[in-house]
Amino acid sequence: MAWHGEPLVGFDLETTGTDPLEARIVTAAVVRVSADDPVERRVWLADPGVRIPAQASAIHGISSERAAAEGRPAREVAEEIARTLTGHWEDGVPVVAYNAAFDLTLLSAELRRYGLPSLSARLAGRPIGPVIDPYTIDRAVDRYRKGKRTLEAVCAEYGVALESAHDATADALAAVRVARAVAGRHASVAALDPARLHERQVRWYAEWAADFQAFLRRKGNAETVVDASWPMRETAPVGA
Repeated sequence: MAWHGEPLVGFDLETTGTDPLEARIVTAAVVRVSADDPVERRVWLADPGVRIPAQASAIHGISSERAAAEGRPAREVAEEIARTLTGHWEDGVPVVAYNAAFDLTLLSAELRRYGLPSLSARLAGRPIGPVIDPYTIDRAVDRYRKGKRTLEAVCAEYGVALESAHDATADALAAVRVARAVAGRHASVAALDPARLHERQVRWYAEWAADFQAFLRRKGNAETVVDASWPMRETAPVGA
């Protein structure tokens, strides 16, 4: 059976901002999906230790007051998420994340912020993965399709229901369903095993980054650098 018919794990974060090296985790979900149904899920609400900007609260619905009152310490949340993800990788189950470079970089920055072992260290130093990122795959295999590439837009393109956008559990489950739908439409994606698909996404993401960087420089931003790392950027030391 091709990878998209096997169990997959969806992963999503809702956060305080859009810079993965500086933003903090607010909510998170890791959902194991068999067939098309979730069979196991873990969800977290964190107290990020900083104010949640109003624009972020407007997206995911979590206020600073609620996070402080109901959320668990961010260090504990980051540790449990990392342990859960690496446990699935050790079991050989791919992790699906829409725009994985954001979520995995942010998680890695949180681990470093709190002095916790990195994802790779938890896997005895081997690279993380396999990761399946429908955002990166769809952008590569249907490069010239017009329109947005948000999770909502891509769900609509592939006929996937997204019941509550920016709810971590709903987004994690939708990411899995979109990944399966992309593979169902594109036989070349379905034919790759997860390890080879992971490697292919590294190349696809780097190609996209180079193209986008060139575009921005043609527009006059001569010093622009678009990070080409996937599925995770390097995390520089950050303040607590």
